[in-house]
Order: sequence, then C-alpha cells, then structure tokens
Amino acid sequence: MWFLKRGCWLQLFKFSAVLGSLWMLSLLIPLKRGRRTAYILRYQWQEYTNIDESPEKVCNCSAILQGEKEALLQAKLLTITNNFQKVIQIPNEYYINATQDCRKFQKSRKYITFPLSKEEEDFPLAYSMVVHHKVQNFERLLRAIYTPQNIYCVHVDKKAPASVFIAINAITSCFPNVFMVSKTVDVVYAGWTRVQADLNCMADLYNTSTTWKYFINLCGQDFPLKTNLEIVQALRSLKGGNSLESEEMPQGKKKRVMNVYQVVDGQIQPIGKTKDPAPFNLPILSGNAYIVVNRGYIRSVLEDKRIQALIEWAKDTYSPDEFLWATIQRMPGVPGSTWPNPKFDMTDINAIARIVKWQWHEGSEDSLQAAYPECKGHHVRSICVYGAGDLQWLIEQHHLFANKFDADRDPIAVYCLEKYLRHKALTELV
Repeated sequence: MWFLKRGCWLQLFKFSAVLGSLWMLSLLIPLKRGRRTAYILRYQWQEYTNIDESPEKVCNCSAILQGEKEALLQAKLLTITNNFQKVIQIPNEYYINATQDCRKFQKSRKYITFPLSKEEEDFPLAYSMVVHHKVQNFERLLRAIYTPQNIYCVHVDKKAPASVFIAINAITSCFPNVFMVSKTVDVVYAGWTRVQADLNCMADLYNTSTTWKYFINLCGQDFPLKTNLEIVQALRSLKGGNSLESEEMPQGKKKRVMNVYQVVDGQIQPIGKTKDPAPFNLPILSGNAYIVVNRGYIRSVLEDKRIQALIEWAKDTYSPDEFLWATIQRMPGVPGSTWPNPKFDMTDINAIARIVKWQWHEGSEDSLQAAYPECKGHHVRSICVYGAGDLQWLIEQHHLFANKFDADRDPIAVYCLEKYLRHKALTELV
C-alpha cells in the first residue's frame, strides 16, 4: 500500500497502543438476532474493518459518534500530528495506478457492486458531481454513494490540474454507470459557469438513462448522512415533490439580480449597469446550489421555454446558483414545484438536500438564536469544514448530505462517517 512504503508502521503502532483497538459501531447498530451467521457469510467482506490498511483505523469511531470527550480529544490531537498528516495524504498517482485493474480496485476499495435491496433497485437515482480538486475526497464520496442501479455524471473543472483530471477519469472508467460530462467548462466562483456545469450533467443524465427517479447534485467536498436505502425512502416520501431551499430574497442579496456582472480576469465583477426585470415577471427567490428534484423538474429545466428565458437572463448575475433552482421550484407547472406564495417558502434547514453550517448562524448549545452548534472543525469562506466533533450532531439531522468535508485536513470525520454508513447499510439487510 502507498502509505506502508513510507516507513510509518512504527508510528501507527504507537497510535494504536495509545488509542486502543476498534470494533466499529456494534454498539450503535446491533445485528438482528438469528441472522448473524448469514450476514457474516454474505456481506461482512464489505464492512470497513481494522484489517483494512487505513491510517485512521486507530481512532475509536464508536466513541466519537457518541460524542465521548476523550475520544474526540484524541482524534483532534492525532489530526495535528505531523506524521499522521503525512501518511493520510494520497497522491493522485495512487488512483491512476490502482485503477489499472478495475476489478481489483473495486474489490480492494469495497465498492458495493450489487443492489442491496429490491426497493433500491427499483428506484435509481441520478447524480451530478462537480469537482475541481481533492481526488481523495471525490473517490471516497463516490464509494459512499455508489450502487450499480444509480447513474453518475462527473464534471471536472476545465482548469483543474492534469493529474486531477487523469485520476478522476481513471476512477470513472472502472464503472459502467459513472461517466465524465460530455462538455466541461471553466468554473468561476459565483459565476454562471457553476450553473452550466450542472446543466451539462443534467442534459447528459437525462439523455443517457430513462429510468432514474430523482436528481441530486453534489460537489467534491460533500458526504452523505444517509444510506442509499434511507435516501430512496426519503425521496419516496416526497411523493413526487422536490426538496430545496426556496424563500424570499433577502434585501442584502437583491443587488445580485438587479445589476449586471461579468467575469474579468477570472473573477466576477459588477460593470455598473442595471439589469432588466426577470422574464414573465417571475418572482426571483433565494436558495442555494444544491437540490433534490424529480426527473420532470430536470425535463422542464432543459425544455420549458420560460425556464430557458430565465436561464439566459441569469447568465450575467452574481451567484445565479443561489436563486435559479429556487425560482424554478416556484414556477407553476414545473413537476414537484410549490406555489410562489410566501407560505410555501422553505429554508435550507427544512429542506432535505444539504446541511451546511454557516459561521454566522452557529452558537452555543443554550443559544436560542443559533441555528446549529459551533463548528468543531475549521471554517473556509464562513462555512464549517466538519471535524470529528461534528459527527454526533450530523447523524441526527434529516438531511441527505452535508457540506463540507476535507479528508486531507480531518480524515477522521470522513472515515468514521463512511464506516458508520457502510455498517448501517449492510445491517439493514438482515
């Protein structure tokens, strides 16, 4: 293995002696009585265990997920240890080399290559995954959400380093239902091309398969909070509806849709010109880039003339991904939409698409003004990048996904969450 070649066995042994061994999550999700033997024979090889060569395995994930202070402190100390930071870094070349033998790659990485239930098999999903760096994050996300009945479109930023593109292309080539988008764009933060990346994947997904039921878009630093079965069940409960943030535009954001913006030297800037009103007098709603919508919604995005006019109008606005999907969701006639009346407004907390901890909405546990507890990781552009201390709170949420995670900075949060979800997915079968 790549990290064993770096002479880190002794360091890992020391960590293991200090933190103790792990038998993951049997306390949290006990197996049903009378079925353990069948489970072991058929599914246990898909579990993530201490036998797997992972530098994070020295952590007590069961204790971390239960919020035990000593385990959280040990995990925090481990993540700032120089030797640990060295062994967790996976170079892009690892994925390029490992995928030379796809069958071996799938097996060694323990991808689930068969439907785990008839319910899941009969309810395939379509994913758009927009990525620009951190191949390790992408691969662990793909592994966490991968099933053979789903379909996945991957967009790699046109300006991403060549090694990122080559590595991700190598990974996707190992799966018949995972593909690179047919047309890539140079994604600019808060610019139109962020929307265009998803639009390109929407078109490819819609034209490639006629069976999928719901569309979910992700970025490379997302991670699921639910198993595929739980996601399917949550989407079934929507009864054809969509779930995404869509509410009245805050006063401070209105300038984003009232003024003309252009990309100058890779950054989006106002040019001192006022925009015309939105077409068809559409009320512009506020939302975010990430959505859970049915197939009919995607068909409307690609074919509805009203939406096509709205798309053209939105191309010179600021951060159009934070209002476009929300506005479409409130347009009469769009499948799964809701009426534009404010009584139908939905916040990101109430939607199931994504949970994000914004720094200005965090607070202490006894604060009545805070939307969620303080970040236990660190912040990037006012967004919490989750640490191990956030996991207990995260797995209690109703959202399907959470943002952001960084396996390069705090891999323990990703490791314990993926281990929890895999164990849960397999024990749902018995």
